[in-house]
Amino acid sequence: MTSVSPVPDREAARRRHRRSAAVRRSLRDIEIQLALLNRQVGGRLGIRDPDYACLDLISRYGPLSPSALARRAGLHPATLTGLLDRLERAGWIARERDPTDRRAVTLRVLPGRTPEVLRLYAGMNSALDEICAGYSDGELELIARFLRQVADAGAGAAAGLAEG
Repeated sequence: MTSVSPVPDREAARRRHRRSAAVRRSLRDIEIQLALLNRQVGGRLGIRDPDYACLDLISRYGPLSPSALARRAGLHPATLTGLLDRLERAGWIARERDPTDRRAVTLRVLPGRTPEVLRLYAGMNSALDEICAGYSDGELELIARFLRQVADAGAGAAAGLAEG
C-alpha cells in the first residue's frame, strides 16, 4: 500500500492562498483606481466625493426617500441635509413632496445633466468594452457573478461594522 504525502496538499493550499491574495490585491487596486476616477469626475462636475456617491445611489436606486438614501450610503440622516441642499442647488436632484403625505419627500436625479456625466466616463466605458471583447459570454457571466458576490460581501461587511 502506498502512502500519500501531505506535502502536495500543503502546496496546493499555499498556491490557493497566493491566488486568493492576488485577487484581494487586484480588488484593492480596482477600488483605488475607481475612487481616483470618481474623484476626477466629481472634481470636473464640482461635486464632493460623498455628494457624488449619493448622487450615484439616487441615480441607480431612485427615486429614494432621504432615509433610504442614508441607509444605502451608510450616513446619518442629519448628515444628508447639507449634502442634498448642495446637489439640489447645483441642479443635480429634485426633492419632491408626496401628494398624499406632504411630510414625505422623494429624491430623484434630474435627467438634464446625465450626458455631462456620461461624457466624463466615456474613456473608461470604452476601455471596459475593449476588455470585455476579449472574453466569451460564459467568462463574462462568471466575472459578473464574481463581482456581484464581492459587492454583496462588501455590503455585508459594511453593515456588520455599522451595527457595532
